[in-house]
Amino acid sequence: MTVTGHDTGTDADAVRALRGLEGDRSAVRLRAALAIGSMPDPRFVDALVERCAVEPDFFVRDMLTWALTRHPASVTLPRLLREVRSERPRARSQALHTLSKLGDRRAWPAITRALLTDADDEVARSAWRAAAVLVPDGEEAALATVLATQLGRGGRETQLSLSRALVALGDAMAPALGAATRASDPCVRAHALATDRLLRDPDAAFTFALEEAKRVVALGSGGEGP
Repeated sequence: MTVTGHDTGTDADAVRALRGLEGDRSAVRLRAALAIGSMPDPRFVDALVERCAVEPDFFVRDMLTWALTRHPASVTLPRLLREVRSERPRARSQALHTLSKLGDRRAWPAITRALLTDADDEVARSAWRAAAVLVPDGEEAALATVLATQLGRGGRETQLSLSRALVALGDAMAPALGAATRASDPCVRAHALATDRLLRDPDAAFTFALEEAKRVVALGSGGEGP
């Protein structure tokens, strides 16, 4: 990427930062993302988004997202909306994560059912978080209905992410959650009961709540709704 003729920082600094994004060491890439975020320039956006799609280090990805949020939404939003349709799971996941940090509700139409039910857990988790942030007023119950179809999915971290997204919807998710506590699948029932516990007591340890819910279901008393 060629950087010339701009008054934000120096061209030499910009070129150095952009090259740093491709560095072999994560520390170098982290510093580069920090530098770019510290001197926002719309010409950096493509390079940041492209790096997000392949960056293996969590902390670097988080810094890349921060750097993107430092740029105007008018520049970053169109690029991120294209990225959520990428064939690469990491690209979709990181774009969704960044959209959740931007908090611009113009991105809501891009949060499709396909993303909310994506086969890749990281993509789905990012979609759940983004959806909980971006959902328009009045559409929370419809979102909860889709999210409830994912109850019982994955391991602890995935289930906790889904529970947090549902809890963020407040009372609007009660009907969907109540139906899930009566599901035929015991994993779904247990996850729904644990989510209800988290709703009632946000400070409750999710692992304990989930294990307690599993015991309740195993004993045959998990049929009552929230």
